[in-house]
Amino acid sequence: MKKKSIINSLFIALTLCLISSKVLSQNPADNILLIKKCIDFEVTGDGSSDEWNKTDWVELKQQGPNESPYTTRAKVLYSETGIYFLYDCVDKKLNATLMGDNLSIFREDVVEFFLWTDEAYPIYFEYEISPLGYELPILVPSINGRAQGWLPWGYDNKKTRRATTVIGGPKEPGAAIEGWKAEVFVPYRLLSPLNNVPPVSGTKWRANIYRIDYDHPDNGRTFFTWQKIERSFHEYEKYGTFLFE
Repeated sequence: MKKKSIINSLFIALTLCLISSKVLSQNPADNILLIKKCIDFEVTGDGSSDEWNKTDWVELKQQGPNESPYTTRAKVLYSETGIYFLYDCVDKKLNATLMGDNLSIFREDVVEFFLWTDEAYPIYFEYEISPLGYELPILVPSINGRAQGWLPWGYDNKKTRRATTVIGGPKEPGAAIEGWKAEVFVPYRLLSPLNNVPPVSGTKWRANIYRIDYDHPDNGRTFFTWQKIERSFHEYEKYGTFLFE
């Protein structure tokens, strides 16, 4: 009986360990993207800098609500002064009409990224850029499930550098194209209200990378994401982790 009791205890302990391991593996924060370091370079919109060869593409997964034949991939680097993003989007139609910064460009074709630099506080940075090159940079406090974006103050002294290129067609609303690219540099001084900035080797930020495309024939949207979300891009608890090299 004693031997059987010991075996049962060992079996229970092993089962609990396996369950615990499975739960931990499902933690979104455990999905890590290593961010390589670079020297600062010119942002051209086409990813032509040799610095981009230092890192690999990350494929964004399609997440509905409508199926799309397109693909999306992204790269991320960081330097002593800021963080760089590069997007490569397969597309057939440029669904973008808004001509100006700080507009609701998420209602048309757009790529986005979210940076939650300190998990102690429900506040993060959101950035959007359209194929036409217009941007929306906002700081988002999310209190009790309510996210509200705020535009940066004194932006002229801490602007992003950004550019886009369109492939296989003109950069104009409604154009037939083959794809488009976006390249963005965010200076750390723009993120200065947030903790854990600038990053150093070993720093971890929670983050996510997105695209919204509006080509579906029923005027529906297709979401592309690095880390899966359920209802909203603002589900910051589901973000993965950027680990700075």
